[in-house]
Amino acid sequence: MIFNTELTEELNLILKFPSKSLMQGLKIHNDADPAVVAAAQRLYGKGIVTQSDGGYLTNLGYDLAEHAKIIQSALTHT
Repeated sequence: MIFNTELTEELNLILKFPSKSLMQGLKIHNDADPAVVAAAQRLYGKGIVTQSDGGYLTNLGYDLAEHAKIIQSALTHT
């Protein structure tokens, strides 16, 4: 399976969440880019964030964010 557009949008959104604390989150406003709004809703449906408009990362979301940051770092630091 490759990273299609929807998965890439979801990964990009996960990377935007604050990583220092589980007590920090994001609010995706209704007037945000429709792709970001849709990504947030998909992440919510998958149990990765606590609200359909962002909220906080769940434990699964936090783990995924850690892995996403490692992948991003490995691919951008050559």
